[in-house]
Amino acid sequence: MARAALSKRFQDVAFTTAVPFGDAGSDVLIDALADNLAKQYDAGARLFIPCGNTGEYYSLTDEERIEIVETHVAATGDEATIAGGVAGSLEEVKRLADAYEDAGADAIMVMHPDHTYLHRRGLANYYHRICDATDLGVVIYKRGPEVPREVLVDLSERENVVAVKFAVNDVKEFSQTVADAPGEVTWINGIAERYALSFAIEGAEGYTTGLGNFAPEATLALFDAVEDENWERARSIQRLLRPIEDLREEPGEGNALSAANNVPVIKHGMDLAGYTGGPVRDPLVDLSADDAARLEEHYETLQSAPLLEAA
Repeated sequence: MARAALSKRFQDVAFTTAVPFGDAGSDVLIDALADNLAKQYDAGARLFIPCGNTGEYYSLTDEERIEIVETHVAATGDEATIAGGVAGSLEEVKRLADAYEDAGADAIMVMHPDHTYLHRRGLANYYHRICDATDLGVVIYKRGPEVPREVLVDLSERENVVAVKFAVNDVKEFSQTVADAPGEVTWINGIAERYALSFAIEGAEGYTTGLGNFAPEATLALFDAVEDENWERARSIQRLLRPIEDLREEPGEGNALSAANNVPVIKHGMDLAGYTGGPVRDPLVDLSADDAARLEEHYETLQSAPLLEAA
């Protein structure tokens, strides 16, 4: 697919999909995953990012990652766009990219670098060599200062870099990066619904969602309101979703590490909504009873809200 056409497909809500596991986080439940994806597609989801952080990338084997991407392609319709997460050495990224291409995926998303020691020139080389190694579209994922503005500006001119997922709560830096980058990429707000309005004003043409795994109608309604510049409706939906997003940001019971609730909130929400969420894998833990009860209250409020009816 031509760069412009593929880049345009990322001007949407990007569903960062969760993976249902068996008891105690055992096998991937492929049939349940396929059923989840088909329901999300029927609800209006068209852009899917499997094997990201919501998909517990670092708890999966390469074989599981490939099967998960294959399932996304098979379980969604012809209008779907699939960008599978990749990370690690150049050889590992290339193997995964080749397998994802064979599966019918449209793009890869290069996860935020987790190397202990980084050099800006080496990081730029890493991304450029990934671009050289695949015919798929490439999405760059930024979650912190390890991916500096200069690298994104440079990469924006690569033919197969179609989007940047900017997942840092710094709208000033985002705005300047968009202004400085000469390439025709789609800029994605990677910190979801809470920041959809402010990042859209500064140039984001899409955003990622975890909450959409169990409330696709809500996040798609928010996206439509932002796209229509119906700011009053957009703010109202955003405020409705905020308590769930705030709960995801909490560390969870008996823990001082930030945002450990992120994925287990999504999975419990899926179970509440009739999808299959199931348990998380180590090093994550499932929600405490108190946090699960809070999520249930928030979900009930969301379900009863008239705001989500068509405008």
